[in-house]
Amino acid sequence: MRILVAEDDRKVASFIEKGLREEGYSVDVVHDGDAGAMKALVYEYDLLLLDVMMPGKSGLEILREVRAKESTVPVLLLTARDGPGDAVQGLDAGADDYLTKPFSFDELLARLRALLRRGGAERPDRLIYGDLQLDRLKHQAFRRGERLDLTPKEFQLLEFFMLNAERVVRRTELLEKVWDLTFDPMSNVVDVHIAHLRQKLRTDDLDPLVHTVRGVGYIFQNADETEGGGSASG
Repeated sequence: MRILVAEDDRKVASFIEKGLREEGYSVDVVHDGDAGAMKALVYEYDLLLLDVMMPGKSGLEILREVRAKESTVPVLLLTARDGPGDAVQGLDAGADDYLTKPFSFDELLARLRALLRRGGAERPDRLIYGDLQLDRLKHQAFRRGERLDLTPKEFQLLEFFMLNAERVVRRTELLEKVWDLTFDPMSNVVDVHIAHLRQKLRTDDLDPLVHTVRGVGYIFQNADETEGGGSASG
């Protein structure tokens, strides 16, 4: 899942970013409201985390612009302890929740999970493909009932592949959706992580499910279906 953090206090932003990345989320961070508005309106996120008071546009202004586009993306506002009116204005403008500074990361994480859980049918908690199951909230994956020992990034890759099963995805798409927007596109990090993921999915010599489509990208599907197309390799 991809989260935008718009927070002008760099220490707070770094604290949030580090914690979310360790939990397996993809995170984009900006330190002013103008950059936050641009990213929130141009890119697709699973959640927006907006500080109310920032240089340029405020978090409330970003929120109003996002809702004016009829976006239903969950929005969590960060407010100052001495500004209770910010929370009221934010909720009236369409925010889903707010958190008052200072806060603990555990509380932030719990609120984020609650907001992501409210996505309903459009955001299922559990993904299933054949004998593979993935719990998006608990960050756990199982194959034939056996838990897979995945790193946070491997979990994100698997989640993205399962959400896009049986369609070809390009490396650039993986870099944009699973890594952050500033990641070096020439890096071989995608190939390395996919190789590790395949190895873990190959438990008991099972089909690794992630296959290379030469010259294009990757496809997540059963090997017999992939071989039928004649254009992919394991």
